[in-house]
Amino acid sequence: MGLAALAHAQALAPPEVPEAIKAPAGENVVFRAHATGAQIYVCGRGADGKSQWTLKAPDAELRDDQGALLGHHSAGPSWRHNDGSEVTGKAVARSESPDADSIPWLLVSATGHAGRGVLARVTSIQRINTLGGQPPPAATCDPARHKGKEARVPYRADYYFYVPAGT
Repeated sequence: MGLAALAHAQALAPPEVPEAIKAPAGENVVFRAHATGAQIYVCGRGADGKSQWTLKAPDAELRDDQGALLGHHSAGPSWRHNDGSEVTGKAVARSESPDADSIPWLLVSATGHAGRGVLARVTSIQRINTLGGQPPPAATCDPARHKGKEARVPYRADYYFYVPAGT
């Protein structure tokens, strides 16, 4: 194996993560991106009638290790690559972030695809290494005065994208 191939293989090694959010057996990392953006929350009332901030959507740029823009992460949740491919998914497992002030780490299962490209065959996505993104304190949400008000909370995370082995 040449040095370039070895470096590429090492770059796509699965990360060390808690058991709860490990990718399913038989899947390999195909792509990794660093996200920087915001978690968008909306002020309203929860099912219990209490004031709360509810997640509306993420809004983040996806970049490679050198900082080049690769795509965008948005509502769905969905991830869109600059090559035109897109994957949407649903969180199936979570693990609290080692940083209590940060959003949880997730395992997401793909539920839909669009386009052709690196994300077209993705079956699982991990969100790890989160920093920030927690909703504002509930006391700052008064639905009588602020219903529908949005709060953009900065966050960062790493996303690992998996495909079935051999594809």
